[in-house]
Amino acid sequence: MQKKILWIVLVLVLTSSLQMNAQNGKKDSTYKRWFVGSTLYLLGNLDKTNNPEYIQLNVGYRITPKDVVSFRFKRSIYAWPLGIPFSSSSFDAPGENYPGHARILAPTLGYQRFWWKGAYTSVQALNAFEKYLDEDKKKIGNGYTLYLDFYLGYQFKFFKNRFFFEPAIGISTWPIRTNVPESFKAVEKKWNSYFIQPGFDFGFNF
Repeated sequence: MQKKILWIVLVLVLTSSLQMNAQNGKKDSTYKRWFVGSTLYLLGNLDKTNNPEYIQLNVGYRITPKDVVSFRFKRSIYAWPLGIPFSSSSFDAPGENYPGHARILAPTLGYQRFWWKGAYTSVQALNAFEKYLDEDKKKIGNGYTLYLDFYLGYQFKFFKNRFFFEPAIGISTWPIRTNVPESFKAVEKKWNSYFIQPGFDFGFNF
């Protein structure tokens, strides 16, 4: 189901890109310092089988037209090792999941740099406070993971720079990961400690 949702998001990206070609030809002198937004990953909540209960809120401030700092708050649950590649047949497959699941609350600090027109790179430091639950939904521990996300993307502007959409490709790694239950470690150990993921952020400038 998650793969189907990912395909839907990719179609939306291509559609929006085509619509924006004409608009990019016009220079927009409007400059707004603040923005709020989220991500199209919210569509993953349509998955009734493995609903991630995903929430993401982005708030950002443009120090200059090229330099942006942001704060994000994420909340979700996951029941599969994050190192399983999207393209793998093991992704979201029966038998590859944890003996339970983890719930995360993750305040995130980020920096974004625009290099040429809408092209940018960014880094996000995601501080995930995790609660681990077994198959009976009983708490078996608390942990902390520091995720570092690196992105390369492009920002498309809509309606005189009032709205924007940022398709991107990124890599996530976790250099710090503590207090993971042994039953979860046993499932994780055969997978990478990084994963490649697309980004689909959108927002409202003000």
